[in-house]
Amino acid sequence: MKAGFLVLESGDTFKGLSKTSHERAGEVVFNTSHSGYEEMATDPSYYSQILVATAPMQGNYGASPEVWESNKLWIHGFICLQMQNTDRENSWLKTLDQNQIPVVTELDTRRLVLKLRDSGTVWGAVVVAESEVEAQERAQDLIEKQKKMDMDWVNQVSRQAAEVLQGEVPSGPSVAVLDFGSKNNILRELQKRCSEVKVFPARTSSSEIKDYNPDGILLSNGPGDPNAVEGVVETVKDLLGWKFIFGICMGHQILARALSGRTYKLRFGHRGSNHPICDTRSGKIYMSSQNHGYAIEQESLPKEVVVTHTNLNDGTVSGIQYLEKKCMAVQFHPESHPGPHEAEELFDEFISRLR
Repeated sequence: MKAGFLVLESGDTFKGLSKTSHERAGEVVFNTSHSGYEEMATDPSYYSQILVATAPMQGNYGASPEVWESNKLWIHGFICLQMQNTDRENSWLKTLDQNQIPVVTELDTRRLVLKLRDSGTVWGAVVVAESEVEAQERAQDLIEKQKKMDMDWVNQVSRQAAEVLQGEVPSGPSVAVLDFGSKNNILRELQKRCSEVKVFPARTSSSEIKDYNPDGILLSNGPGDPNAVEGVVETVKDLLGWKFIFGICMGHQILARALSGRTYKLRFGHRGSNHPICDTRSGKIYMSSQNHGYAIEQESLPKEVVVTHTNLNDGTVSGIQYLEKKCMAVQFHPESHPGPHEAEELFDEFISRLR
């Protein structure tokens, strides 16, 4: 094993052991979940991000594509304190290596996370080098190249052709999904309740959605800055009030922008499976799964929009509804994976709105 480095754009350098020979740059984010490394790595919302696991032991229960949230790994690096790598079990490390994902272990993740909490989400690169000086030079070059990429990350991860999924309830409604980087479990939760689910690429026109004539519309999760997503806000504006819309995560932010609201970048994002959310309508508290770096500016929302959920950690807007415009949205992940399942009932609320 060679020395592996995570170098932040600021020049801060963290040394560990490289478990693969790959090098990549991306945004450096941390997740506090104690399990679910496969679900996180295959969630398109992690596109172009280097994932830092705060839980010390990773890969200890192996790997199984059955739990993947898409058909590929989207992360640009995996950082942890310890990685399972024995003759008995090393399948997760092998999976990362086969997918050309850089892996660094034996790194001081506590010091790194404290740095990220102070500095916010920053760019960085994972490199293999003989010294810190060499690592910093290689990393800066990788970071500069990565920052020149197209920042409409939603278009990078979205399906490029529509796909029809059979539902499990013949008498259930049909739902059109605008794919901003949808996790598989969102689609599975819809299939459990619908007769048919049709998944459309992110840049699908409103007229094509209307031609399909679904009973409802879901705006999925996805990566990056909602302000950088091209064309989608105008599409959603045209669909408002036509059929009921449910937004999740990126879909929540896009819906807010379509309602003339504004979004802003959080200091270090919300990523984990234990974030407390209050449903202001009932007083119920959810423990929720979250993965996002942006939030809605509450003061920018029209007065008719009701804030239905708030994040109890920092008071940010975590849910909205505007029933006159036939829409609702949440900033967290009711489909979980990883995380608690108690918020799944929001899918039932969505379906009840369609009926």
